[in-house]
Parts: sequence; C-alpha cells; structure tokens
Amino acid sequence: MAMPRRAMKDLGFQACCLRCDAKDIAGSDRCRSCISHHKKVRDLIAKAPMSDELFQLARDLLAMAASPNRYDHDEEHGPTLIEQQRLANSMAESKPLPTSEEIGQLFASRAKVEKTNVVQSVGNQNPWKDELPPEEVLNHMVETLEMEETVHGARTIPSRPIAAVDRSDRLGEDRDMVDKIEAEKVAASAPDPLKEVVEAATIAQRKRDRADWKDARSEVSELLDDDLDL
Repeated sequence: MAMPRRAMKDLGFQACCLRCDAKDIAGSDRCRSCISHHKKVRDLIAKAPMSDELFQLARDLLAMAASPNRYDHDEEHGPTLIEQQRLANSMAESKPLPTSEEIGQLFASRAKVEKTNVVQSVGNQNPWKDELPPEEVLNHMVETLEMEETVHGARTIPSRPIAAVDRSDRLGEDRDMVDKIEAEKVAASAPDPLKEVVEAATIAQRKRDRADWKDARSEVSELLDDDLDL
C-alpha cells in the first residue's frame, strides 16, 4: 500500500495507490506511468457521449472512487468504499488533541476580538440618533412625502390582448435545472479535474431514480386497479 499521490487523488484514482504493491516512493517510474495512463482514462470518460451506458457506468464508478464517503451506503459497492476509507485513514497522520491550555488561550483570544454590529454602526452616524431634528427639518420632510391613492382589488387593464399560455405540459418545476443545481452541489467537493464527470454521473443517477419511481408508481396503480375489478 502506498500513500495516494496528489495527481491520482485529483483524477479520482487514489484507490489504486491504496492497493498498490510497489514501493512507496513518490516520483517513481511506476507512479508516472499510472498517472499518465489514468489521465487518459479520465479524459476518455469525460468526453464520452452521455447516452453510452458503458461510459455512464464508468462515470458512476469514478464518482464513487473519488468521493467514497458519499456513496458508501450503496448496496453493491458500499463495503469496498468503506474499506477504501479505512485504508486512507490508516495512511493519514494522527493529530494530537488540543490541550486544555490551548483551548483556554483560544477562548481568551476570541473574547478580545471586538464584535461589530453593522446596523448599530450605521445608526450611530445619524446626527439625530439621540434627539428629534429641528421643527423646520420635520416640516420639510413632511412636505416631500407624496400621498398615493391605492384602490385594493382593482383589475389591471392591459394595453393589448395577452395570449393564453398552455400549461398542460408543465410539471411544476424545471427538472433539468434542478438536476443541474443538485449535481453542481455534489461536484463542488470533487477535485477540479473530476467535477464534470461527477456532475454528469449525478444527473444520470437522478434521472434513473425518477424513472424507477415512475415505474414503481405505475405498478402500484395497476395493482389497485386490479383489486377494484375483483
């Protein structure tokens, strides 16, 4: 087992380092060969068409390997991903817990920091914060206010006819946009070279989940219809 190289972690292949049987020497020919090969694999997966099922499987597996903590609940790959995290933790250097003196010093330094209130700071700049302004200033302020007459419930009459909108095909939300936003959230924690791959894998997974839910709902409806026919 070798310490994961930075380049391999960015490519999402740190699992290879954790299971490598070569000597743990950074910059060796073995490391350079793996990094070069896996970079080509990553680029091939990222540029592959979204409709290709084989490459979609590769995207899913690469996303899992890059962020095992997000997918270790998976029934099929969960045990392997948990083992990967265990191996990574065994290679990490353990940091000593802070002492009571260090914690006390931290609290003391935080207590010395002056806390500012933006609203209060702006309010303190008001020349009349402690007393009312002179009467002539008040009168001028009243004169500058314009009264508006508002009729509640009045209907707006447009200047030209407005065509009706067909809403029969609307689902209540733009699912593609929601998938994109959620995928960007997941990919935010991934290394920069893998963001595109993780985002694509997340979008595909959300679409599969919706399709599975639609099929399950359809089967339940058919069962209920069969019971009503009896």
